[in-house]
Amino acid sequence: MEHDTRQQVRALVFGASLGSTSLNGRLAALAARVVEEKGGVATLASMADFECRSYDGDVEREDGIPDAAARLRDALLACDAFVIASPEYNASMPGVLKNAIDWVSRFRPQPFNGRQGLLLSASPSMVGGNRGLWALRVPLEHLGARVYPDMFSLAQAHHGLDADGNLTDATLRRRFEGTIDCFLELVEAAQHYPALRKQWVEFLGERPDAAIDRVETTTTGAA
Repeated sequence: MEHDTRQQVRALVFGASLGSTSLNGRLAALAARVVEEKGGVATLASMADFECRSYDGDVEREDGIPDAAARLRDALLACDAFVIASPEYNASMPGVLKNAIDWVSRFRPQPFNGRQGLLLSASPSMVGGNRGLWALRVPLEHLGARVYPDMFSLAQAHHGLDADGNLTDATLRRRFEGTIDCFLELVEAAQHYPALRKQWVEFLGERPDAAIDRVETTTTGAA
């Protein structure tokens, strides 16, 4: 698809590390640039924007949901899709990211439901943080996010990104840009073409119970 004919696609992009020199922050910045180059609109944020105290039901009842979680909710609602570049901590996702997801999931309506997502990672390791992305898919897909099948994991990222934040390998650069381009086309189709109706039931198959049921129906795109 020619980029000048693309319908506008808005993406929230952020790195899931609190470190100011994080490889994943640099990968997120690169992803945001590519989104813009491919005709999308990127909102670049950082994990520090969304850092919350540990989830506590007592705190939620007494003080409500933290402002940082509200910022993430609002950023998601303002966009058609999200792109997360997440480090791998002990073969899983960072606790600060999971905690933010847990807080945001308490909003009604729940903003991950029906939203398109792309997962990236960067690591000095040979697996590029990929195991953490598989763990991250679980809560996001449970919450109804449509997580893109392809994930980009940059191995030996301390050598794979140059001083300007670009990928040093030309083949990886083409694959990275192509994956983002294809993702944006999918988001565009979901947002601007025939409607997709989706029902999210948190625990499909359980006996209905009004005290715990979480059921939401979303319609994406124009009818």
